[in-house]
Amino acid sequence: MTTATTGTAPVTGAVGTAHTRIEGLAKVTGAARYAGEIPFADLAHGWLVLSTIARGRIRSVESAPVLEMPGVLAVLHHGNAPRVDGDYQGLLGRPDPIVEVFQHDRVPFVGWPVALIVAETSEQAREAAEALVVHYDQEPHDVAFAAGRPGTYVPEADGMRVEKGALEAELAASAHVVDAEYTTPEEHHCAMEPHAAMARWDSGRLEVVDSNQGSTWVADELAKLFSLDPASVRVRSEHVGGAFGAKGLRVHQILAVMAATVLHRPVRVVLTRRQTFSLVGYRSPTAQRVRLGADADGRLRALDHQAQSLTSTVHEFVEQSAGFARPLYDADAHHTVNRVVRLDVPTPTFVRAPGEAPGSFALESALDELAEKCGIDPIALRARNEPDVGPVSGLPFSSRNLPACFEEGARRFGWAERDPRPGLRREGRWLLGTGVATATFPVLVGPATAAVTAEADGTFTVRITAADVGTGARTALTLIAADALEVAPERVHVRIADSDFGPAMIAGGSMGTRSWGWAVTAAVRDLREQLALGGDIPPQGITARSDTTPLLGTLTKKERHSYGAQFAEVAVDVTSGEVRVRRMLGIFATGRIINPLTARSQFIGGMIWGLSMALHEEAIRDQASGAHVGADLAGYHFAANADVPLIEADWVDDPDEDDPVGIKGIGEIGIVGAAAAIANAVWHATGVRHRNLPIRPDRVLLAGGAAG
Repeated sequence: MTTATTGTAPVTGAVGTAHTRIEGLAKVTGAARYAGEIPFADLAHGWLVLSTIARGRIRSVESAPVLEMPGVLAVLHHGNAPRVDGDYQGLLGRPDPIVEVFQHDRVPFVGWPVALIVAETSEQAREAAEALVVHYDQEPHDVAFAAGRPGTYVPEADGMRVEKGALEAELAASAHVVDAEYTTPEEHHCAMEPHAAMARWDSGRLEVVDSNQGSTWVADELAKLFSLDPASVRVRSEHVGGAFGAKGLRVHQILAVMAATVLHRPVRVVLTRRQTFSLVGYRSPTAQRVRLGADADGRLRALDHQAQSLTSTVHEFVEQSAGFARPLYDADAHHTVNRVVRLDVPTPTFVRAPGEAPGSFALESALDELAEKCGIDPIALRARNEPDVGPVSGLPFSSRNLPACFEEGARRFGWAERDPRPGLRREGRWLLGTGVATATFPVLVGPATAAVTAEADGTFTVRITAADVGTGARTALTLIAADALEVAPERVHVRIADSDFGPAMIAGGSMGTRSWGWAVTAAVRDLREQLALGGDIPPQGITARSDTTPLLGTLTKKERHSYGAQFAEVAVDVTSGEVRVRRMLGIFATGRIINPLTARSQFIGGMIWGLSMALHEEAIRDQASGAHVGADLAGYHFAANADVPLIEADWVDDPDEDDPVGIKGIGEIGIVGAAAAIANAVWHATGVRHRNLPIRPDRVLLAGGAAG
């Protein structure tokens, strides 16, 4: 613990010290209000109507009877909605054409928006929406996903195919070869808080109160879409109850703006749980083939990872699962490729650890199979293939503390006592096994602006368009600012999630806190220089502003990644095929930890999601209708409290010397490798490999993995 001195008052270093959430009391007492519950005068309510066909055209929308229903104010659809322009480049490139909502009569998938009912109350809007009749001209559709099916292609974007060395020759020369196929199903974010947005016009400015991962991002996209001056759009998102990649620009914000423009009054649109299954993206199913070739001593000669995912017919999104292998293991021949196929389904999107989560299941399962063939401990095999530089890029690593993660994890998990032979440990009807896997996620950073004000009362105010999506970002930024200012955290007030504060990177890709912390420390540095000149602070305070855009251009090219080692112990019921995870341990190397309290929650939350991915989550699409079977939290099964065992997460020292605070990022990595560790543990318990997720009881029984 460090101590600094400002004036005559000693203060304690805040970064690295556990601190409860700044907004914690407000959240547990209900004082923190989310986008769907903030009151506004004269508020109207919108309810979406979605298509019931998977492909075709809208012939007619029978709005006249609905307009006669109590409280109904408007029925917006493709025949009367305001015009928008989706021909632009946003933060993430060209937007999904779904943002051009109600602009034509085409229907590309089940769940496509076809109308919005606006009424005085949400109950009236819902009743009218359920009564609205829409006629379609239906066309044949195709939603069937399978490995290597016709129409599969390699996208033109950079990084979809990376090749080094002579793959087939190295495989042929290998003493041990693994050639296996793995699948993961469609998975959904299912954030606790629904997607909600209120839009209104106030003195010529558009104001949107939203639940999002970046208020500047949403404001900029709305300005482009509606051809508005960016300065005339303000988006606020004070509290967010989970996002995970789903809360960017979606149709509910656009429709709220449309309705507010037509009716000249505030309008709120809230998506139902069922609607989120088609409107906010999801993780594509994957089909992956991994081929590994190794010498007799386990050194990799060949690594081939081929991944296939799906996308919609209207927009290309690729779940880049094959990219997981590129920074991890060295091999003489190193080939990775991502392929995609267009189907009559909604467009997938980013879901926690996009690419890395399904990619790690395939590669880390294959490595476990290779360890078995080589007769080498799985941890020793990974250590034997540790690279000195980026296996494909040849760039130096900023830091790589993966071996330390495995060393500490093995010690705490009791790995040395493990008998490597499968199917030997048993307690009554339960077969027991342990497994391990590697986790990694790239270290990213984006430009951000921040303002820090020294107030006349001796406090400091930080303004930055950060987003706290449940991670504790508001608290982390308070600690970062306090350390930079050398004052107690109680003297720092952080205001976030208002686009009027200026551009800042979104909460995503584990780069939020790193990007925002950089901007805050830069602004503090300039503020302290101003304060060093002396003099009293005026009533309006003294403010310093920063923009990290030029600073990021000075970063040298390196392989920048966070790492982790995932350990799991499972029990498999020989009578029912049920798999129970008994304990999990994750040890991570993810840069400097700002707040141990919330950081541990992030790691554990990701690991629980990995458990859910391994054993439970699976969205099923009906081939005949093109729609989901059970698009709700009753039909889409995920891990509940009773499914979650003792889970421990910790870390090794791993500060990033190229970051002013030492941050790498922790939001995504907790899920990476967790499913593979559990699958490898199931093999160790039963002697049967499971290459298709989730590992359901029926699959265990059919595979004979619960025999005995």
